[in-house]
Amino acid sequence: MLCRSLRFVSHLVLAASTVGLGCASLFGQDAAQKPASTAPAAPPISKYDIFLGYSYLAPHGTIQNQGSGGTTVYNTDGAVDYGAIVSGTYWFNKYVGGQFEHGNHLFGKNDGFTTYSVGIAFRYPTDQGITPFVHALAGGVRGGGPNNYTPGAATYHNYTWGPALTVGGGLDYGLPFFNNHLALRLFQADYQYYHIDFGPESLTTGGRANLNNARLSTGLVLKFGSIVPPPPVAYTCAVNPPSVFPGDPVTVTGTATNLNPKKTAEYSWSGTGVKVSGTSNTAQVDTHDLQPGTFTVTGHVTEGKKPGQSADCTANITVKQFEPPTVSCSASPTTVNPGDSSTITAQGVSPQNRPLTYSYSASAGQVSGTGATATLSTTGAPAGAVTVTCNVQDDKGQTASATTTVSINAPPPPPQPKTQTLCSINFDRDKRRPGRVDNEAKACLDQVVLSLKNQANANAVVVGESTQEEQAPPKHHGKHAKPPANLAAQRAVNTKDYLVTEGGIETSRISVRTGTQGNKEVENYLVPSGANFDSDVSGTTAVDESTVKAQPRKPLPTRHHHHKGKKVGSHSTNPQ
Repeated sequence: MLCRSLRFVSHLVLAASTVGLGCASLFGQDAAQKPASTAPAAPPISKYDIFLGYSYLAPHGTIQNQGSGGTTVYNTDGAVDYGAIVSGTYWFNKYVGGQFEHGNHLFGKNDGFTTYSVGIAFRYPTDQGITPFVHALAGGVRGGGPNNYTPGAATYHNYTWGPALTVGGGLDYGLPFFNNHLALRLFQADYQYYHIDFGPESLTTGGRANLNNARLSTGLVLKFGSIVPPPPVAYTCAVNPPSVFPGDPVTVTGTATNLNPKKTAEYSWSGTGVKVSGTSNTAQVDTHDLQPGTFTVTGHVTEGKKPGQSADCTANITVKQFEPPTVSCSASPTTVNPGDSSTITAQGVSPQNRPLTYSYSASAGQVSGTGATATLSTTGAPAGAVTVTCNVQDDKGQTASATTTVSINAPPPPPQPKTQTLCSINFDRDKRRPGRVDNEAKACLDQVVLSLKNQANANAVVVGESTQEEQAPPKHHGKHAKPPANLAAQRAVNTKDYLVTEGGIETSRISVRTGTQGNKEVENYLVPSGANFDSDVSGTTAVDESTVKAQPRKPLPTRHHHHKGKKVGSHSTNPQ
């Protein structure tokens, strides 16, 4: 009885499919004969689909049993020509849905299968009413057979449940009946895999079946409900501020409506004659290089990456001509002495109240400062007028300049070089040779040498001194009495000889004189270029060096003493 009912349902669905296909063809011919004044509206997108149809199944596989006579293989590749299929799909959105499917194929040559499966389906509806789809299902199969007959007894494989997998797809064609709630499934092609365990192996029954099946189906699809398409995306742009001067910052903000919050909106910007940068719903406009005029900015928003879900907006920007700044410049004081400073004050004004920066320059001296005030330093500047330039620049690059004058007085004449007193050396240690330069004087004279070498244009004056006793005549006035020696001149000449021979100073740079201090010394003086020794130091007399010869700095000769015929060891006195 069940077999007859299923056979009846299958034939009925097949007949309905044929009638639907024929009606669709007639409707299409009738529509072709009548010119349409307007394009037909796209069919609604259903929320629920119920498919009733005819199904053809071609199983292929083997069941292997271990019988007493060896291995027996029962082929199950007999096609099932009659079958019915029904499925229901709930569409979560326009493209994705969940599906339940039931298939009956009980009229095979020696087998039969019933499947129940659930899974996921994907579709892509078009405006022409054609909807391709694919699905992937998993569930169970109740399979039996093959029915096998052996002589004298009938044996068969009982119907047994096992897992089933289905993958495939098809194509639906919408029919213009029932307000577009009917469609013809032109075809559905599936691959199915069955695994059935018939139990312990016996002579003729039992074993496991792994079946690979091809299934073809067709029928009618009933469509219910509708997925209302979202309203089109709208996009507007606003410019802030809409009117600017060149270089002013401009922000463009786009406002999009009807965006799907589950999708990421993508933004892009462009401009006509203007640079626009931004990757979100806000963008920045670069106006630095723009001439006065009106410029257009265009924004584009896309809902995800699917074509068609997008919108554009435009906004205008007006760039105005702006005025350059002005500046005044003043100095205090206006007259300074050489090396003094003057305060420079600049007062800049921008008609558009733009921020201003200051800079300064001067024809002489050094001017420093970056604010509204600066300082002019006249160090090293010549006497006369110094022109100071005050510069101001706004943030748009517009500049202005003004000048002021600072007068530098003539410098006083430089001071006359003066004779410098260096060190003195003493001559009271060598009683036998009171004019000899000893080693104690070396430190002082080396200092004189160093000063002369450091000042190549300077000269030295060596002034010798002697005491009153050294200058007095001898107490005995016989014909052999000698006049007193001029120790002051001798000491000066000996000092010069040390500076020349041991210090390496040119003779022409050293003058020899005598003084009136009345002591046993030689004073050393450094006379810079331009200095006058006689004006700076009084009471000295030049020495005639042709009459006073320098004494060598050799040690005293060795003296021998004889006492009562005995030779006493020799010694030298004052070895310096």
